[in-house]
Amino acid sequence: MTTQETSLLMLSPGAGEVVWFLDSRMMIKETPSTTDGQFGLVEALVPPGNSPALHIHHAEDEIFWILEGHLTFRCGDETFEAAPGSYVRLPRGVPHTFVVEGDSNARYLILYVPGGAERFFVEAGRPAEGDGLPPRRPMDFELMARVGAKFKMEIVGPPMKPRPESR
Repeated sequence: MTTQETSLLMLSPGAGEVVWFLDSRMMIKETPSTTDGQFGLVEALVPPGNSPALHIHHAEDEIFWILEGHLTFRCGDETFEAAPGSYVRLPRGVPHTFVVEGDSNARYLILYVPGGAERFFVEAGRPAEGDGLPPRRPMDFELMARVGAKFKMEIVGPPMKPRPESR
């Protein structure tokens, strides 16, 4: 640990740097600059059917705590479901993705250890223009790959499709 002084941080609901990333609302709660480099924390509000491209984080573990909604994850050769209250740690170096199932939005926390990857959403997204979710737009794979490379993330496959029975 460095000699950087840490101090109390309290954010009200909905507070933090808020960006629209694809069709999701991402609220950056903590960054390496506020955690002495230890972690980054994002609160995500994500619509049904949303799925990132299959990707690999080469520099950090990605941890999810599901608060609302149901997700199906793929990590390496494993596929599993996560309901509210579930905790999922996706290790660095392993291809993974997930999809929001059903007809309700999902809300979850993403913890990056060590921090830094949370800035991907800022650089690949745009400042939020309102309180809700942004209009849907197609995924720009070139942008995701270009910005991802800056954060030691690699796009290796397509997004995941929802289970037919969840639509």
